[in-house]
Amino acid sequence: MKPRTRARAIALQVLYETDIANNHLPGDVLKIRLEEIPLADDLAEFARQIVFGVLPLTQDLDQLIAKYAPDWPLDQIAAIDRNILRIAFWEFAVSRETPVKVAINEAVELAKLYGSDSAPRFVNGVLGTLVEHEHEIHQIIKNRIALDAKLES
Repeated sequence: MKPRTRARAIALQVLYETDIANNHLPGDVLKIRLEEIPLADDLAEFARQIVFGVLPLTQDLDQLIAKYAPDWPLDQIAAIDRNILRIAFWEFAVSRETPVKVAINEAVELAKLYGSDSAPRFVNGVLGTLVEHEHEIHQIIKNRIALDAKLES
C-alpha cells in the first residue's frame, strides 16, 4: 500500500470508528491507530488533517452528498462507504490539495480494501456525480466555514 493510501486508511478507520461509536474520541482513536501502524510525521499529519477536516463538516458533506447524489440515500449507505465518500469529497472539494482524479482513485482503492464487492463501483459512481458540481460545492463549504468562523468570534 502506498504511504499516502496508508494514511488515508488510518483516517478512514478513525472516522469509521467514531461514526459508529459516538463515545470514542477521534484524537484518542487516531493516537491508537498511529501506535499500531506508525507513519512518518508528514503522513501522520496528513491522516490528522483528514480526520479533523472531515469531522466538523460531516453534516455539510452528508447534505451535499444527498443533494447531488440523491439516488443514494445516506441512511442506506454502509458506514465504511459513507466515510470513504466523506474523505474523498473533503479532499477534492474542501482541502483541494489532492487532484480530483487522485482523490477518486484513492477512494476506490479504499473501497476495494474495506468495502463490499460492489463498493468500488458505488464509490466511483457517487464521486463522479459530485465532481460535476465541484466548484459549486466548494463555494458552499467555503461559505459555511466562513460563517462558522464569524459565529465563533
